[in-house]
Amino acid sequence: MNTKIIKLFLRFAISAGFLSACFDRFGWWPESISTWGNWNNFLEYTQLINPWLPEAVIPALGTLATALEIIFAILLIIGFKTELIAKFSGILLLVFALSMTFSTGVKGALDYSVFSAAAAAFALSLIKEKYFELDTLISK
Repeated sequence: MNTKIIKLFLRFAISAGFLSACFDRFGWWPESISTWGNWNNFLEYTQLINPWLPEAVIPALGTLATALEIIFAILLIIGFKTELIAKFSGILLLVFALSMTFSTGVKGALDYSVFSAAAAAFALSLIKEKYFELDTLISK
């Protein structure tokens, strides 16, 4: 398979995962297929996987995580600083996976493929060849 197509697939797959999770916490997916379904349920889950943090910081943490997911998704879709954003995405996903693992056990992180998504993001960061990326227009 062509490296360009794999890179494009990774960019869109990681972005879709980020955006789908954000749509869920904003209540934009039907309730029947939602994990959280609304912001408050998402914040409760954020507290569950970060039990060592004071409850007062959970809304800020949830907002930060959501903002980063949306920003990273958009930047990956348009191909702006793809390798750097992919590394940041991998780190964010790895933090999610480790938080899930240390608070509720490894099964949730495995079931939601968070380790796999982090690995995909780190793999994306290693592909230097450009394809349908804003970076190619900027560098010219």
